Amino acid sequence: MKQLGSEQIEYALRLLGERLALYHLGPYRLVVCGGAALITSSLISRQTTKDIDIVAFIDAAGRVVSPDPLPKDLLREAELVGKDLDLPSGWLNNAPSRDPGGLFQGGLPAGFKGRLSFQEFGPSLTVFFVGRFDQICFKVFAAVDQGTGRHVIDLRELHPTSDEIETAAHWAMTHDPSEGFRQVLTSMLMKLGYEETASRL
Repeated sequence: MKQLGSEQIEYALRLLGERLALYHLGPYRLVVCGGAALITSSLISRQTTKDIDIVAFIDAAGRVVSPDPLPKDLLREAELVGKDLDLPSGWLNNAPSRDPGGLFQGGLPAGFKGRLSFQEFGPSLTVFFVGRFDQICFKVFAAVDQGTGRHVIDLRELHPTSDEIETAAHWAMTHDPSEGFRQVLTSMLMKLGYEETASRL
């Protein structure tokens, strides 16, 4: 599967913005999380990602809103860009917030909007990138929910403080309040060296 590096991410979004502007579509304001945001914001040393994850939209009034469902014209133009650049199907998707258990649906961390950075890709496309603390929150949740691996590696590279990891852990437990989730979370934090934080959960 073709991977997206920093240059490929920017180029794909630039082409998408051009297509949207050409056909007078949008404007769209996407909020992107995951690997694409980490790479673009230079928050970690990781070089590539398989896709661009949309966690929310910013509407015309400046509110953070659900990205589900994605507009058909946005999906269509993204698919055409993907074909032009030989990108995998679904290279632009809303998987993090696609269902009732999604990140947006469960509630984003307090102060989320104020930590966003953004880049404009023409008049029809603005992409907001999730801030470092919110990435920590998402990675804590994903590492427990989906297992270790890339999420734990990314989390280590973000170097959370004890306060940040504790706040992120409590936020993650609002998305899954089950005892099983708490136990796996506690075990993971202990392995990452946050024993004192784990003991307070």
